[in-house]
Amino acid sequence: MKKYYPENYLITTKENKNIFLSKAAIKEAYYSGKIIEARATICDKDHNLHVDLGVMKGIIPRSEGALGIDDGSVRDIAIISRVNKPVMCRVIDFTKDERGETVAVLSRRSVQLDCMREYISTLTPGCVIDAVITHLEPFGVFADIGAGISALMPIDSISVSRIPHPSARFSPGEKIRAVVKSIDENGRITLSYKELLGTWEENAALFKAGETVPGIIRSVERYGIFVELKPNLAGLAEYVPGVEVGQHASVYIKNLIPERMKIKLIIVDSFEATYPNEPVTYYNNSDFIDRWVYSPESCHKKVETVFSSYELTERAI
Repeated sequence: MKKYYPENYLITTKENKNIFLSKAAIKEAYYSGKIIEARATICDKDHNLHVDLGVMKGIIPRSEGALGIDDGSVRDIAIISRVNKPVMCRVIDFTKDERGETVAVLSRRSVQLDCMREYISTLTPGCVIDAVITHLEPFGVFADIGAGISALMPIDSISVSRIPHPSARFSPGEKIRAVVKSIDENGRITLSYKELLGTWEENAALFKAGETVPGIIRSVERYGIFVELKPNLAGLAEYVPGVEVGQHASVYIKNLIPERMKIKLIIVDSFEATYPNEPVTYYNNSDFIDRWVYSPESCHKKVETVFSSYELTERAI
């Protein structure tokens, strides 16, 4: 399987940079069909993308801007939104501008077509892949999984701990690892993330009863307050008035109960604050997951995800 990376992966590599040092190197990239990556600087009124190739100007005609533009299945925003961002493309021709200078004609569509045929079409549920967050919506995030081709990650697949909005976890341009959750009959891929963030036991091992630790208020109910300790771990604190969702907190850990998958907490203080997200810890570094069990073995309730080429099962028994 040939691997295609999301856009913004190649642009800083030495091999890619060297191509833009001479016109001869750009012409060699043309003859070899090599994939290059450079920054789009302008989208003109006809929705052609102008690209900075260093020693030479480049242009991606609208029809070559994205797979699906010609048949209308992809809107022109897929082209417009690439301005001031890296684009993967290849040189398909050369032309002259009004000043008689040589301009490289580029195609992003052809790279995406190859990516679909040689990489994305070979993926199955359970494959762990590289992705780049492109934009956030209340219902989830869209991520580039190769050459600018997007996949959706629903908000409930981001973490075990519930979040009000994907911005609580991600920022546009962030590079992540993700799991292929499902593939529909049209080849559209849905992603998941929580299976890489550790089981209940792996996260709970970071904490001990008697400690006071930081957390984030995620839900306030009459029977208690849910406090996120880690993206895949939350505990229940006794209700106290004046606490609001989204606040940071210091919480005392009364007890950890693996057989019930529970952490009992007491809120010491809650307050407004803006802190950067902690660096992500991936507990699974393999390229494929066929089954992930979140719950401890001693717990009567079984929470797991089973990936299959034919179906995806997420269940709590």
